Formats: sequence, C-alpha cells, structure tokens
Amino acid sequence: MQGSIGVFDSGYGGLTILKELVKQLPQYDYLYLGDNARAPYGTRSFDTVYNYTLECVKHLFSKGCHLVVLACNTASAKALRNIQQLDLPHIAPERRVLGVIRPTTEVVGTFTHTQHIGIFATAGTVLSESYLVEIEKFFPNMNVVQEACPMWVPLIENGEFDNEGADYFVKKHVEHLLAQSPDIDAVLLGCTHYPLLINKIRQFLPAHIRIINQAEIVAHSFADYLHRHPEIEAKCSKNGQRTFYTTDSTEAFDRQSAVFFGQEVKSLHQDLGK
Repeated sequence: MQGSIGVFDSGYGGLTILKELVKQLPQYDYLYLGDNARAPYGTRSFDTVYNYTLECVKHLFSKGCHLVVLACNTASAKALRNIQQLDLPHIAPERRVLGVIRPTTEVVGTFTHTQHIGIFATAGTVLSESYLVEIEKFFPNMNVVQEACPMWVPLIENGEFDNEGADYFVKKHVEHLLAQSPDIDAVLLGCTHYPLLINKIRQFLPAHIRIINQAEIVAHSFADYLHRHPEIEAKCSKNGQRTFYTTDSTEAFDRQSAVFFGQEVKSLHQDLGK
C-alpha cells in the first residue's frame, strides 16, 4: 500500500525543507511531524536525540510512511546513522530514512573557489562533527570551520529574526566564524531555522561570500534519490496532499509555521505512541 512521504523535525525548521520539497516535487503526499513538545533538540545529548528521533520515525512508519526525511540537522547528525544501520534492519528493512547532511556535503565543494567554507549550526551539530566527517569524504582538501549559534533558534522562534534585537547575536557569530578563516568565500546555514535570518546574516557578511541554500540542495538530491530507487518511489502516494502534526499546541504551531512554510498551515495534535 502506498503512503505519504514522512518529514520529521524537532519543531518548525524542517518546514523550510518541506517547502522546497513541495516546490520541486508537488505531486507527492507529505506528512510532517514536528516534535515541538520536546524541542529544541540542538542542546540535547546524543542518546536523547537518537531516542526521540527513533520514536518519531516509528510513529511516521505507523502512519503508513515508507520513506522518512529527517529534515533536521541535529537529528541527522546524532541519530540518522544509528537508525539506518542498527534499527531499520530489525524494525522495517523495506523502509528508508534519509537525512539532510549527506546530500549537502556531497555538493558543498562546488560553491567555493578558495576551498574555505564556514558552517553556522546548533551546538549539537557542531559537536557531532558530522559535517567535518562527511565533507572530508567528498572534498578532502577543503578547509571547514564551524560556529555554534545557540541563540539563533530562540530568536527566530520568538519572532525576533528581522528585528534589531537579533543584530548583536548575528554579528557576533559572523565575526567569530570569519576570525577562524579569512579566506572563507561560502557559508552553509547548517540549521533549517537559519534561512529566516538570511537578511541579517547577509547584512554582516562580506558581499563576496556566498550563502548556500541547503533546502534547494536537499530537495534536488531527494528527487534524484526517487529517480534512482523506483521501488521506493512506487510506494509514495501522489495526491498533492500535505498533512501536519505537532506534539505540542496546534495553535502555536499553526501561527509559527506560516513563517517557515510560507503559507497557512492547519495542524493536528499528536501524542506519540498513540
């Protein structure tokens, strides 16, 4: 039986990935699950993120999803490999779980001339060193520096991303990143929330430095994945429907989601395990 493509995030940020998936592949059905009740994931331990993510993946499987995208850099960094290698073979060998880090690192080298790039991310993603490990596989001569930005997600989720209150924290982390490597000519926003800060980041980033759009990369890679795996693609239903679930308040989710997704969202409440 066919099912929706599952898209998971700890909260709202994955909606920026879903937005691009819908733009590039509008024919498919998508089921989004935001674990807002336990967000943010960025400061939590590896084991906690892994356990929460696995629980949500299992829930999406129970909703009929044959394919799930972890549209969250923290979950991709801390949970994806274990889920793919340790859990899927036992719980659902015919289903697939994909992340956002691998497709990004496969092409990140095409965005730089100096071979120096910077990454803004949550503390959890930075500490995992997932980007460093994956980029090394594809571009071993590239110089990569990271900057953890713990205040950026709270600023965004409190609606301050376009206000003067964000200036201090954006300027501070841009300066810290550039101080690590003056030759940077491209930066990756390694958190799905961060595109909402792009105007502020651009304000403090030198004009010659390119900002890499992760959502476009992930959506393009996902389309290629479906093309290369027709046996998985055939299990994805195509009615152009989008369904949204949150583990927290639907009112808050709907209000915030419009900012990330670019259009009005009507969500349903979901207690995990039910």
